[in-house]
Amino acid sequence: MAPLSFWDRPLASLVLGGIACGLLLISSLNPGVFIDVRSKAVNTVSPLLSAVSYPAQQVTEYVRQVTGLSDIQARNAALEKENARLREWYQTALVLQDRNKELQTLLNVKVEPDYEFVSARIIADAGSAFVKSLLVKTGASDGVEKGNPVISGDGLIGRVISAGNNASRVLLLNDVNSRVPVLLEGSNHHAVLAGLNDEKPMLEHLSKDVKLQDGVRVVTSGFGGMFPPGLPVGKVVVNENGQYNVALFADLATTQYVRVILSHQDPNLVQGNLE
Repeated sequence: MAPLSFWDRPLASLVLGGIACGLLLISSLNPGVFIDVRSKAVNTVSPLLSAVSYPAQQVTEYVRQVTGLSDIQARNAALEKENARLREWYQTALVLQDRNKELQTLLNVKVEPDYEFVSARIIADAGSAFVKSLLVKTGASDGVEKGNPVISGDGLIGRVISAGNNASRVLLLNDVNSRVPVLLEGSNHHAVLAGLNDEKPMLEHLSKDVKLQDGVRVVTSGFGGMFPPGLPVGKVVVNENGQYNVALFADLATTQYVRVILSHQDPNLVQGNLE
């Protein structure tokens, strides 16, 4: 059996306990005795503690940065999705604003209360160099019939020449086959607006003694009962040969919506009683 060392003997415990008690007694009687010793010990150990704790601090900072970066990325992704939705709504708002503006312009042309109408969107330009026509998204299912007048927000543009179930073809005023009875405001002279397959139709069947100037307003006369009276058509333009043409009010290049007047019976005709 090996002999016990000094620190393993009971005497060593008594010696160490006595030293501790002595130091505690000295510190209690005179607290300032060990201040310098404590300060030197702290100064000696501080660099060692800093060196030991540095890796742990770096790991903590890295974890904090990684966690913050993940949060930033998540927020950025959410903001990008929200921004995309906002762009979609913005484009939708622009389209609705444009449609609303176009539909409001349709109210500029007043129609007789006896007439009903349906609003429709222009879906295609089916015209050519020889035929001036277009297609509108309304048809027999909405009560549209052949012969119904069609107007834009600025004035008359033509009449329905064929009506399908959900779409109709409109013959424009400038088509060579178009004939519309019109009235010259201010003079009450009647004429017929005849298409020439160009931008400005011509006035026909005017009295020989009629002299017109540029700017005379032309409206529908209502003769024949197909077109309501008073619909704006355009203004007179006198060409170099003295021929009277009409610059139409309706600009189809910027028109997206039209109104089809459904009731084309002349409201001035009164049903007679033959009994």
